[in-house]
Formats: sequence, C-alpha cells, structure tokens
Amino acid sequence: MSEIETTRIHAIVHGRVQGVGFRAFVVDRGISIGAKGWARNRWDGTVEVVAEGTHPQLERLLAALHQGPRMSDVTRVDVDWQDAIGEFSSFHIRSSF
Repeated sequence: MSEIETTRIHAIVHGRVQGVGFRAFVVDRGISIGAKGWARNRWDGTVEVVAEGTHPQLERLLAALHQGPRMSDVTRVDVDWQDAIGEFSSFHIRSSF
C-alpha cells in the first residue's frame, strides 16, 4: 500500500474513556492530522472510533488513542484495518449507542 492511499480503521477503546473528554480529544486529534471519521460512546463504557486517512495519519491517530486525554486511562485498543470507502467529509462526535 502506498502512503498516499486512503485506508480505514475501526477501533474500540477500553478503559476509563467516558466522562473524560475522550471523544472531543479524538476529534481534535483526527482533525489535526487530516483524518476524517467519527467517535462515539458505546453502552459498554468503551469509545468507538471509525476513521479514514493515509496509513501514516491513522498510525498517528492510533498512537493518540492509546494515550488519550489526561484524565483517561486507556487499557486496550482493539483495531481492525479496513478498505476506505470515502464516506466522511469531516471528523465529528457521533450519537452514542
């Protein structure tokens, strides 16, 4: 895969990641690296992130997911690399489910 080809990640972030500004952190980081997608809280206390960008951009986003904002405590990030489908025009917080 070329570094300029767009790819996609679907990530589930585990730990203390709700109520600590995690989604806003993800959106800020996603925008700053030029990725597009969304972040949302899930019913089980995790945060779900779907993002598209170049492989290097998404590697930087994954590093940020492992770190999280100051008040978070990330214990695990499950990630699935997928083919990009080009459905996003920005990075935003999506309604929880």
